[in-house]
Amino acid sequence: MEFYQAFLTLTLVHLLGAASPGPDFVMVSQQSLVHGRRAGLLVSLGIALGLSVHIVYSSIGLATVISESSMVLTVMKYLAAAYLIYLGWKGIRSKAAVGDDDQSVSVKRRSASKLISMGFVCNALNPKAPLYFLSVFTLVLSPDMPVIELALLGAWMMFIQLLWFGSVALVLSKPSVQAKFKRIGHWVDRVLGSVMLAFGVKLLFTSTK
Repeated sequence: MEFYQAFLTLTLVHLLGAASPGPDFVMVSQQSLVHGRRAGLLVSLGIALGLSVHIVYSSIGLATVISESSMVLTVMKYLAAAYLIYLGWKGIRSKAAVGDDDQSVSVKRRSASKLISMGFVCNALNPKAPLYFLSVFTLVLSPDMPVIELALLGAWMMFIQLLWFGSVALVLSKPSVQAKFKRIGHWVDRVLGSVMLAFGVKLLFTSTK
């Protein structure tokens, strides 16, 4: 497949994949609605960076090995499930802020590194990613593709991921949107935390094959 064909195909496929509902989307929505634009964008950046893990092992041919290894996928599944359940439980236990100042302090306490790492871990531990990337890379890559083209396609996938979730964060953190959720921020945390926890529990009982 020519580079421009691979580029267009990858753009369409990965945009659809990024837009599909999942833990990444819930995390960005939760952080954007409750903690604001900065939190949503930093988590989005972490998710995009987490994609690099899957891109690297896929580009060197390990996606097949990982997707065929029940032990590796099982370990990834339990780690991801535990992380989602942990995040969900934290959301469920969210308490109402006493006032606007209290809520602002809560946001400031979340460091950039913590927010980025939250998104990174959420994406990097996805046990279904090896199967997805195996199919995508098999579809668009050829054995003789230059390393530079491979690197460009990988960087483009990360940009698509960041563009999509960054857009979600910007929309959900608009003042007009946040104003509607200001008084019920802790309930947003609890509801989306419940959804995150449900993803984790479902993952525990879902086959990765």
